[in-house]
Amino acid sequence: MYEDPPAHAPAQALAPASTSPAALAPPHSTTTLERGSFCLARCTCGWSGPARRSRDRARTDAEEHRSFPDGARQGA
Repeated sequence: MYEDPPAHAPAQALAPASTSPAALAPPHSTTTLERGSFCLARCTCGWSGPARRSRDRARTDAEEHRSFPDGARQGA
């Protein structure tokens, strides 16, 4: 989305579009980690999913996190 600068702000004071937070954010890389009989998904951004007994469900948690990296989830 493009937003016009305020009339009183000089044009050079605005940051270029390439330095937006989305452009600077590293890609999400998820893995699963087993702890006893539980498995959980983790991401390089610091996110950690709930402990699951099902490895498949932990992998699904990781996929959902990669789909919604800002933490927003549909239906939540």
